[in-house]
Amino acid sequence: MREEYDFTNSVANPYAKKTKKQISIKLEIETVEYFKILAKKVGIPYQNLINSYLSDCAKNKITPTMNWGVS
Repeated sequence: MREEYDFTNSVANPYAKKTKKQISIKLEIETVEYFKILAKKVGIPYQNLINSYLSDCAKNKITPTMNWGVS
């Protein structure tokens, strides 16, 4: 290893803004199974599919509506 490195011509990491935070979340088994089946159909990991869905909701400022089966 060198004692010093020259970073004068370096560039910023283009992926630095795309970092993710690992969290723990409890989801219903049926919800996870739904996303696993859907993910298999579209060919991406189910965690990425869930993240994409939630990111789209956040980007479009979608407010969930709760319908508890009451008409």
